Amino acid sequence: MPKYQRILLKVSGEALAGAHSFGLDPERVLGLAQEIAEVARAGVQIGLVVGGGNFFRGVAAAAKNMDRVTGDHMGMLATVINALAFQDALEKLGCPTRVMTAIQMHQVAEPYIRRRAIRHLEKGRIVIFAAGTSNPYFSTDTAATLRALEIHADIIAKATRVDGVYDKDPHKYADAVRYDEVSYLDVLAKSLAVMDASAVAMCRDNGLPIIVFNLTVTGNIMRMAMGEALGTVIR
Repeated sequence: MPKYQRILLKVSGEALAGAHSFGLDPERVLGLAQEIAEVARAGVQIGLVVGGGNFFRGVAAAAKNMDRVTGDHMGMLATVINALAFQDALEKLGCPTRVMTAIQMHQVAEPYIRRRAIRHLEKGRIVIFAAGTSNPYFSTDTAATLRALEIHADIIAKATRVDGVYDKDPHKYADAVRYDEVSYLDVLAKSLAVMDASAVAMCRDNGLPIIVFNLTVTGNIMRMAMGEALGTVIR
């Protein structure tokens, strides 16, 4: 029996690149889609926010000399590419899926309308929220938090390449300590690099819990949805 009725799953764009540093790995996208489809079939309503780093990091060097607003708009468009790839993979698995974009592009996807998004979820459709918030200076972490609050998600599930929140970078320090549970205030006060401070503050102000877990372990999305103890809970 799933622990959560409705979740907002945040996946980084880099996760879709697989072993590559740039672009989409079709096998990786399909593998993640299969896991998400399995969770949806278990009765969990899923909203999905995908980053754009697998495309935008590739042009980041050029974007350094660009206007910040232009660069952020490029990043938003990268998230739309990833959302469409996910939609294609999910629908090939028989899961009805809708892409909703914060930037209007009617020929490509539906515009984001909160009540329509909730209706899609109630009908069992997976909803992929693309193009961030449509505003520059906001990350996809903040977009995920905003959408989670708007659709009344039970939790934000942030899927990463590490198995939770550590007191320092576990890739650099062998003595890094993982937290099973940590408060919003500690994340902000200790500058624990897990989500943008603005996203964590929004969750704190609205009592929305965050779970950070390892996406690279097959089956972890289902384990998270079922309430198994994994990763780090921020509350």
